[in-house]
Amino acid sequence: MKSLIRVLIGISALSFVLAVVSTLLGGSFLEIHAAAYSKTCSNLALIAIAMTLSFSEKNQ
Repeated sequence: MKSLIRVLIGISALSFVLAVVSTLLGGSFLEIHAAAYSKTCSNLALIAIAMTLSFSEKNQ
């Protein structure tokens, strides 16, 4: 489960970088606007946080 959480965090970071690059290049990258990358980044980060809290060993 930890590997899935790490993958989600990695994809979230990649989405954030693509959003920044897209904004700097003028609005879209691969015909996808920066807002879509930003929303993807936020959603994947929230999913990873929720999974971490749900499956933590301290949670009883």
